[in-house]
Amino acid sequence: MRNQSKVTEFILQGFSDSAELQIVYFVVFLIIYIIAVAGNLLIITIIKSDPQLHTPMYFFVGNLSILDTFYISTTVPKMLVNCLSTRKTISFSACVAQLSFFLSMAATESALLATMAYDRYVAICNPLRYSIIVNKKSCIFLAAASWFIGIVYSVIHTSNTFRLNFCGSNVINHYFCDIPPLLKLSCSDTNINVILVFLVGGLLMLGCFVLILTSYVNIIKAILKISSAKGRSKTFSTCISHLTTVALFYITGSCVYFRPASTHSLDQEKIGALFYSVIAPMLNPYIYSLRNKDLKGAIIKVMRKKLIFQRH
Repeated sequence: MRNQSKVTEFILQGFSDSAELQIVYFVVFLIIYIIAVAGNLLIITIIKSDPQLHTPMYFFVGNLSILDTFYISTTVPKMLVNCLSTRKTISFSACVAQLSFFLSMAATESALLATMAYDRYVAICNPLRYSIIVNKKSCIFLAAASWFIGIVYSVIHTSNTFRLNFCGSNVINHYFCDIPPLLKLSCSDTNINVILVFLVGGLLMLGCFVLILTSYVNIIKAILKISSAKGRSKTFSTCISHLTTVALFYITGSCVYFRPASTHSLDQEKIGALFYSVIAPMLNPYIYSLRNKDLKGAIIKVMRKKLIFQRH
């Protein structure tokens, strides 16, 4: 941070300069944020309150909900404030903090999704040893390792992004401080940054994706050995929610960060970023609750208890 730039604040361009559209965006993103936070907090509360859900699988689902609550909170609240402001500014230090937290949450989610795939692999392919392999200590270790990976990833990219000089325009063509639009603004040589994004980011996403792919190849092999169609369907249904989350997060994230520079469009990147930074954290709790009988049963049980309590 010694090579601090002449720029002391940035302007987040967002999606539109139209005052009418700003109000529409504010309402839409406020609803999305409320739905996301409410859904994730509901999942956390249900898992914590129901002893039947105190299993490794739901421990990781609960971690994902905690993560998604923080993840969406790194970008949307500032975006909501900017929708109602005439000057959509963010201070230099706040931009550093936002990028740092955002990258940490994104990398942690990538690692956590790989961890959840491993959990499903052990549960389906080694059911008799599941409680031994995926015990309480290993669950805590895997979750902590995911968060640690996120912190290290964030430190690498945040420090390398803000070692650059920003001495020209301070208008970020995005709704939050992200690496691609910040590199566009820098008047320093950004080749090292681009290489690091592909190298470090590629290693993280490729490593996690290979672990997920390997887990599901073995899971599918194990499922195909099940004689009854009902048994195969029931076993695979425990993986559908996770696969949906993986597809939504990895496909959109890869399209934004790992496209060739010649095809980069910041307007397209803004739309892509919406999917993995806003839409995915909003949908994840509903994907898991709507497709999971145990979670649905626990939610219905809690709602019935509240109705009975209110009647009395």
